[in-house]
Amino acid sequence: MSFVKLTTSALAISAVAATAAAARDQVQVAGSSTVLPYASIVAEAFGDNFDFPAPVVESGGSSSGLKRFCEGVGENTIDVANASRKIREKEIKACAEAGVTDIIEVRIGYDGIVFASQIDGPAYTAFEPADIFNALGSKVLVDGAIVDNPHAQWADFNADLPAVDIVAFIPGTKHGTREVFEDKVLLKGCEDTGAMAAMMEAGMSEDDAEDACIDVRQDGKSVDIDGDYTETLARIDANPNGIGIFGLAFYENNTDKLKVATMGGVAPSTETISTGEYPVSRPLFFYVKKAHIGVIPGLKEYASFFVADEIAGPDGPLAQYGLVSDPELSQTQDAVANESTMGGGS
Repeated sequence: MSFVKLTTSALAISAVAATAAAARDQVQVAGSSTVLPYASIVAEAFGDNFDFPAPVVESGGSSSGLKRFCEGVGENTIDVANASRKIREKEIKACAEAGVTDIIEVRIGYDGIVFASQIDGPAYTAFEPADIFNALGSKVLVDGAIVDNPHAQWADFNADLPAVDIVAFIPGTKHGTREVFEDKVLLKGCEDTGAMAAMMEAGMSEDDAEDACIDVRQDGKSVDIDGDYTETLARIDANPNGIGIFGLAFYENNTDKLKVATMGGVAPSTETISTGEYPVSRPLFFYVKKAHIGVIPGLKEYASFFVADEIAGPDGPLAQYGLVSDPELSQTQDAVANESTMGGGS
């Protein structure tokens, strides 16, 4: 996408010249592969519109980015962590132990998790969470008993699905997408099929049953992808029967290669995600190390620019790439402007 240079007056952001005293003059960002395309767009536009170099943006997954973020304070640590989930308490604790005590949480908008397959492959046109659980769960409910998953083909448990071998490429455990997939699809499917209730009736605690519900089979039919969505796409290109999990934005940029399934009878789109109609959506974030503001040139300006109406609003360039604008974006803008940290401090 080409950008017309945005005026700083329109954005109400002042660009401050980089100071010679700074040890590093480039903002460094790492984390979620879902947030990566948005952050890359913003970084490029930021470099075009400000007297700061464009930030360096890397991927690696939400957990990986937050781990790097929590390594400490200083020029040899990153300034921003992108995440497709909220930072966890254990990560906040790890940050604090390393001296990262003031963290600014920035919610940029919302994204949907979609199930897509090769455009010329079988028609996985309609899914319910129960279908995904029955296909990928380690243990499922069959004839009233919890058993190791025996299903080889999708049609084994739903005659409306194709009679082809199950193979799914799902996000690895370091990706924020994995957590949403587990909570909103596997766990929901486990509940809907009655498997969770059966596990608890057999003596499992609720916590143990939840863990069992999100445990995926290890026989090759469920494949963890630790890389970004391009790796998942490559796997599907090589396997016409495969399905993969993608962010909405990635799918919308690859509609010539992929076809998407509905979930709960609803097709994923910016409209169905913004209304909450599509059931598998999640907020997207980045986290800023407050101690680096004023030390790393352009850090606060980058954060402010990212959530400006002209960038993250419903008519901004990020919306054109699938980001669903946050209806509370103005509150996020205020939090960045005031450098408000998690826990209410500033």
